[in-house]
Amino acid sequence: MEQSDTPPTVDRARSPNGRAHTSNGSRPMSGIRPPDLSDRSTADLVRLASEQVSSLVRDEILLARTEMAAKGKRAATGAGLFGGAAMLVFYVVGALLVCAGLALALVLPAWLAALIVAVVLFAVAGALALAGRASFRRSVPPMPVEAVDSVKADVAEVRRSVHTQH
Repeated sequence: MEQSDTPPTVDRARSPNGRAHTSNGSRPMSGIRPPDLSDRSTADLVRLASEQVSSLVRDEILLARTEMAAKGKRAATGAGLFGGAAMLVFYVVGALLVCAGLALALVLPAWLAALIVAVVLFAVAGALALAGRASFRRSVPPMPVEAVDSVKADVAEVRRSVHTQH
């Protein structure tokens, strides 16, 4: 079987299991033997290397873009569900606060019962705000983990190929 000068392209969108696959169905850079290039001129080798690097960079960018789009869709769905749950919880908490105020009003004046409920709510809101600020400070920017791993594997493969040919 003769190998072509251009590397197979990555088609992540059509991969059934979500992994990057080449146009012939194999994983990129795994098990691909480089063609015998001993009879090629230096100019041809430089041109071939340039084309392959350009193609590899384009494929890695496509992989990162596809991965981030999928993560974005999952995050948007999760955010929508959390938003719906928060809306319902908002009404439930309101009903429970009215209940607590009415229960306190049985043993205390109504104005004092309302004041106690408001002070407790203010304290809880302050604690949540502090926890939220701490959480934001610890958060890290999202990264396309699979694309980064794939680039690292590609670099390792290129280094291994260069060292075995010298």
